[in-house]
Amino acid sequence: MRYKDFGKTGLKTSVISVGTWGIGGDGWGGADRDSSIGAIRAMIDNGVNLIDTAPAYGFGEAEKVVGRAIKGYDRSKLVISTKVGLTWPNGELFKNASRANIMREIDVSLKNLDTDYIDLYIVHWPDIDTKAPASETFEALSELKSKGKIRFIGVSNHSIEQMEEGMKHAAIDAIQPQHSMVCSRNEKIMKWAHDHGAANMAYGPLGAGILTGHYREIPKFEPDDWRILFYPFFKEPFFSKTMDLLKTLDAIAADHKCPVSHVTINWSAQHPLVDTALLGVRSAKHAEENCAAMEWSLSGDEISRINKAIDETVGK
Repeated sequence: MRYKDFGKTGLKTSVISVGTWGIGGDGWGGADRDSSIGAIRAMIDNGVNLIDTAPAYGFGEAEKVVGRAIKGYDRSKLVISTKVGLTWPNGELFKNASRANIMREIDVSLKNLDTDYIDLYIVHWPDIDTKAPASETFEALSELKSKGKIRFIGVSNHSIEQMEEGMKHAAIDAIQPQHSMVCSRNEKIMKWAHDHGAANMAYGPLGAGILTGHYREIPKFEPDDWRILFYPFFKEPFFSKTMDLLKTLDAIAADHKCPVSHVTINWSAQHPLVDTALLGVRSAKHAEENCAAMEWSLSGDEISRINKAIDETVGK
């Protein structure tokens, strides 16, 4: 496994980490709890030390799975990240980063995860529903930090302006933007984060699976599947553009005699703006395959070939 400094936190985290949106099951075609636990443990056994989750992933299910998976491991050697501010009061997702909700959610997450503290607590989305001011949100997070319930503060899906406002009230230690070969729009935000000492946790580095080479025809997902609700990659014209990009990834994978996913994982893990790439896993076999990508690295020439192909296909 390879590791990087996690911003200015003093932590060293694996360059790939466990993402658990799919493990929640809801909107991802379901998930098997035992298989998910085995997947997380296989990642840890291969040197992965960061696990990211959220209450909204399966409405608490993903956090509970993580809590069971880390039993028996040295908690001090793991970095557990979860989120706050995305609730579902009437079955529909609602953004609420008010102080009252933060104080409610932290105890639920600690119980779900069966842990005494959370290493990184991330505001999942900007609060556009209750419209709690940044001062209220970040002062509440600072209070949790002073109480020892959390160690570091992060944000996800925030703009630079929103982060600047938040940092007037508390340090932001990490951000979690979407980033992959097929999504580069957040690189300005990621550079801002690095310039301010915050770590970048890239989510969606495999493009919801399209960058693994698994899909060669547009799949027929259920209408409520997040792979078509949240991501644009499985619709035209993006799908065909990505298939053109895969021709370059296929060639490099053939040279290394490895799965296409290894090429994609290494591209993300070696990206200068990415500190850790969040990889969804649902089985131990899948986890082992992901971690095997860390046994080699892309050359500078290969990265240049990929970047040129990105510009000529999905970057148009």
